[in-house]
Amino acid sequence: MGANAARIMKTVRFEETEVGMELPGLSIDISTTLVVAGALASRDFTPVHHDKAAAQAAGMQDVFMNILTTNGLVGRYVTDWAGPDAVLKGVSIKLGTPNLPGDTMRMSGQVSAKNDDDHSVEVSVTGSNSWGDHVTATVKLDLPSGA
Repeated sequence: MGANAARIMKTVRFEETEVGMELPGLSIDISTTLVVAGALASRDFTPVHHDKAAAQAAGMQDVFMNILTTNGLVGRYVTDWAGPDAVLKGVSIKLGTPNLPGDTMRMSGQVSAKNDDDHSVEVSVTGSNSWGDHVTATVKLDLPSGA
């Protein structure tokens, strides 16, 4: 785990958040190993995610990341910020440009809503690569309240 991927062990408390609060950025190098391992781990055996020739036959220059790997990376990004006592309640993603080996996805996010009734926050996330936005997402999570 590189310095860029250091995990936060302190949980963010609901009272410590405010709408507009920025999450720290995270850069994720996209490698063939990440693309293939993510597809296989999520049992997505579609050839374009592990076979370069199949991806090229489909019009891409290389294998490309599947949606379940992207979903997992979005969840990881938000929970790394929120800490171990946060509870992920929902992830909604929209894919854009593909993530291809040799590129870097730069994750950014901000608190976009707070709900005082259930101590939940909504975080808007964008993961961009050299082609543009790979993913835009909304993540809802419950945060503990109090000290």
